[in-house]
Amino acid sequence: MCGIFGIFNHPKAAELTYLGIHALQHRGQESAGICSSDGERLHVHRSTGLVTEAFSQAQQHQLPGSMAIGHVRYTTAGASDYLNAQPLVFRYSGGQVAVAHNGNLVNAQRLRTQLERQGSIFQTTTDTEVIPHLIARAGPPILNAVQDALRVIEGAFALLFLTESGLIAAQDSRGFRPLSLGKLGEGWVVASETCALDIVEAEFVRDLQPGELLTISADGLESTACLAPNPRALCSFEYIYFARPDSEINGVSVHAARKALGRRIFEESPVEADIVVGVPDSGIASAIGYAEASGLPYELGMMKNRYVGRTFIQPSQELRQQGVRMKLSPVRSAITGKRLVLVDDSIVRGTTSGRIVRMLKDAGAKEIHLRITSPPITHSCLYGIDTARRKELIAAEYEVSAIQEKIGADSLYFLSAEGMVEATGRNDSSPNRGHCLACFNGDYPTPTS
Repeated sequence: MCGIFGIFNHPKAAELTYLGIHALQHRGQESAGICSSDGERLHVHRSTGLVTEAFSQAQQHQLPGSMAIGHVRYTTAGASDYLNAQPLVFRYSGGQVAVAHNGNLVNAQRLRTQLERQGSIFQTTTDTEVIPHLIARAGPPILNAVQDALRVIEGAFALLFLTESGLIAAQDSRGFRPLSLGKLGEGWVVASETCALDIVEAEFVRDLQPGELLTISADGLESTACLAPNPRALCSFEYIYFARPDSEINGVSVHAARKALGRRIFEESPVEADIVVGVPDSGIASAIGYAEASGLPYELGMMKNRYVGRTFIQPSQELRQQGVRMKLSPVRSAITGKRLVLVDDSIVRGTTSGRIVRMLKDAGAKEIHLRITSPPITHSCLYGIDTARRKELIAAEYEVSAIQEKIGADSLYFLSAEGMVEATGRNDSSPNRGHCLACFNGDYPTPTS
């Protein structure tokens, strides 16, 4: 999972792109980059770390031009280092092109092997790099080359391409990853989430459609159905965890969806308790929904250190554990002697949940009834979320009762898949109302290699 942002026809393109990827920082914290175009050549700056660490104000001013794309990275394919930071910039016979990618290509390794046998030399370990090589082999014009590449790659992708003269946006045929179009004055903005449109004061126009390719140039905006659309399979975790609560995904408020998830899990699993507590941040709205449905008071039972990143997307277990200790602390006066309904978004490996339960009990909580607003994660995600190898997924190895015992909760309940799908309120005729449920049931929407 990464965040991408692009802007066309604005005199402060790089500065606004900085704001845009900063708004998308929750989608990736390992590296950040911006590439701009002045109409003649591309200018790029990339670095590891957060957006504020990667860019100084002076560096923003060193990226001239009225169009730009930006990227924040969370590693699911390739190493977490500078070489894999995006946007990737390359030359081919038609000029310069930059690419920023959110998603994961399931056939990247097979394509990479084929391309290397044909003489391609790769500079990174990221799956994204197969796309520039495919474009280079197709040759100009760029639009045709991009279309040819999109018809070869398989998996989840929301893509932005920047050339000397224009911007291209594309989405895979199943719409795994969100991508929104906005209008800013005489210019256009494309972003992973609507919160990035809001920060630059762009007006939301619409979501890109599965299989759509959007070209933005001096000639205007042109939409092409590049790929035949398949049944939509938006990643369920956009609503459950990843997206910012002030975003809208496919017309559904993320905040409203999370509250509805909380109300639904109360309906499925009520319990006698004194207060409801949400695990910051993605569990808070669901906890409020649970409290409203149950009539129990919502309490701020934990405080979050805002200067620590998201533990779910840390690249190693050691960092995830360290992040939990640094990120969360109990509000003892609110929880001591109380029976807690603790609402969280998911359990992946179980270590984070176990540490939170122990922390709250050490702080004086009498009982902890853990309610999870997603079904058990039993299969690895192939489309851009690092849910580990299957043997590392606690729900793939243990029944709910055993998980409850391992993490030390007094009770544990996972929201049903049906309840999750219904609660989000998506109005989509595709199976599962357009949700991808592969990590819950192993039913992958695409070929897996």
